[in-house]
Amino acid sequence: MRTRARPSTAAERSRAAGGGPATGGGPATGTGATAGARRIAAAFARAATEGRAALIPYVVAGYPDHDTSLAAALAAVDAGADLLEVGLPYSDPLADGATLQRATSAAIRAGATLEGSVALLRAIATARPEIPLVPMCYANQIIGGGDGRVVAARLAEAGASGVIVADLTPDEGERFESVAREVGLAVVYLIAPTTTPARRVEVARRSGGFLYCVSLVGVTGARASLPPSVGALVAAARLDSPVPVAVGFGVSRPAHVRMLVDAGADGVIVASALIDALGPDGRDVPSLAHLVVDLRAATARS
Repeated sequence: MRTRARPSTAAERSRAAGGGPATGGGPATGTGATAGARRIAAAFARAATEGRAALIPYVVAGYPDHDTSLAAALAAVDAGADLLEVGLPYSDPLADGATLQRATSAAIRAGATLEGSVALLRAIATARPEIPLVPMCYANQIIGGGDGRVVAARLAEAGASGVIVADLTPDEGERFESVAREVGLAVVYLIAPTTTPARRVEVARRSGGFLYCVSLVGVTGARASLPPSVGALVAAARLDSPVPVAVGFGVSRPAHVRMLVDAGADGVIVASALIDALGPDGRDVPSLAHLVVDLRAATARS
């Protein structure tokens, strides 16, 4: 039996996937054909053309206040971000470790709201329109008891290209995917080391823009080292995914980025280490920018 050669780069895989919904006789699923997914794919393609993985820094909306979080976001972009993940503060952040819980709690105490987060996205998109923005939130924030249309439309109108709903799985996401397609957002799904191969294929097939590969079992947080198994996980995910694979959780140092790039990751997500870099009061924006510069330098492929 002849085997079909698999596209080797993020750009090639995005083109091969066609950006369209999954095939089959059932209803359309996935958000790969949305305008947001195309913007995300283009960012990964640009990085690949430059011989490197895409860098995706993370900021918390409203931490420690609106103006400083905007300054941090713009500094991250100017220091080398290819995409920007923006955490929307939430009172029960199940996937977040101590650092992000501290930052989101501080943001909420300072008055952060969904309206304020939308305003922040709009301000970033206005100031840096070339950078795809991907908010990260939880199902209760965006979907609640409905279909998520109101919030999704607000995020898209503010300039978001995609959205990561940390506790939403493809099993429960089809209705929201339909909404996201209508407003032009990519719905990014997550896989973990415990995801079975068959399940990984299905999640990757449904993920829009990119596939978020969680590097370890547990919550977010800077780690001294990444698990040695992450290389095999990245390799397997890339074989299964028609969209770029970006790796996050625990990534905190340039050495971690180099390890993931060597393993073939199309993108690297850094969150808690950047929040830590802001210092105890969340206002050391130059330190965050310096770390982003160092992380960006580590994305080059050897």
